[in-house]
Amino acid sequence: MVDRSVFTKMSMPCAFLDWDAFVKNVDDIAKKSNGKKIRIATKSIRSVQVLNYILESDECFEGLMCYSPHEADFLAENGFDNLLIGYPTVDESGLNKIALQIKKGKKIICMVDETEQIGMIEEVAAKNEVVIPLCIDVDMSTSYYGFHFGVRRSPIKNTRDLVPILTHILQSLNVRLEGIMGYEAQIAGVGDDVKNRFIKNKVIQYLKKKSLSEIAKRRKDIVKYIEKDGYQLDFVNGGGTGSLQSTSNEKVVTEVTVGSGFYSPTLFDEYRSFQYEPAIGFALPIIRKPADKIFTCTSGGFIASGAVGQEKLPTPYSPTNCTLLPLEGAGEVQTPVYYSGHEDLKIGDAILFRPSKAGEIAERFSELYVVSKNKIIDRFTTYRGDRGCFL
Repeated sequence: MVDRSVFTKMSMPCAFLDWDAFVKNVDDIAKKSNGKKIRIATKSIRSVQVLNYILESDECFEGLMCYSPHEADFLAENGFDNLLIGYPTVDESGLNKIALQIKKGKKIICMVDETEQIGMIEEVAAKNEVVIPLCIDVDMSTSYYGFHFGVRRSPIKNTRDLVPILTHILQSLNVRLEGIMGYEAQIAGVGDDVKNRFIKNKVIQYLKKKSLSEIAKRRKDIVKYIEKDGYQLDFVNGGGTGSLQSTSNEKVVTEVTVGSGFYSPTLFDEYRSFQYEPAIGFALPIIRKPADKIFTCTSGGFIASGAVGQEKLPTPYSPTNCTLLPLEGAGEVQTPVYYSGHEDLKIGDAILFRPSKAGEIAERFSELYVVSKNKIIDRFTTYRGDRGCFL
């Protein structure tokens, strides 16, 4: 674990990557691939140097899942290939960039789940005289007793829903079907070992177990339907950090996507089936002491996206015995921290925090200090440091 002394006399706030923990996470994730390829979710990384390291570390890592056509264009310009844009887009400017990269020989795949999206892609492809490969997003959420278990993504839930969009693609001259994706968020992105939530944990564990067989069947049925007349999919994508083990065991799945596990933010402390090393964090300087045991730091309000809740706040972890004040939380320009320990904290000392989610913290810093054995060994730029801002 990174020591606070590393940041003595450094300019803070600053973000850091615990290199030793990160490398261990990369190795552990590679070992769980079950012979499948692992596509890296760039949303959870947002650093060219980090992405390059992961891709070069093991042959199981192949391809990226991007979140924006402009990001995909940026990554293509930085030498990356086999880019799957994980979300549909109606950004004509971004689609034109994708078409131009395809014309240069890059493999970039657009995500679709509606025929209207395909129509726009067809127009851009025809104008640029290219064929744009597509991936169909299939909904993997489940429903029990009227309760929706999962996230609201694609309207395609079964083979019946697939017919209009599949027919449209197969009849088009300017797009082609490359693969399908099904992200089982209720398995991959929901903690089931949260402290002090015994009953809720048991319910989620039950729903996860119940979902697994249904997810596998749905994915298998979709693939079988598409390939029944001899059409061959190039890839079948699924999974996430929290479902790597189960998804990679499905025969029809050719690749799984992993992102947050490489950095392992606090939201990923709450899973029964795996545990990775905390590898991403940030240091804030103590700037004043407004009361006994309360130390105020500069900045810190790096709140994670999603439904609002305490779990989306960053967590102070070093020194130990630090907590945020419930009525103030983490602020944009200052964050007060209650410290119940016995260390003599001084103005200018660092307090270390972990973010709730992975790559989002990179949007607030231009670089990551790479720390190994409590020494700074490198600096990696983030997208922000490379003048990239995509969402």
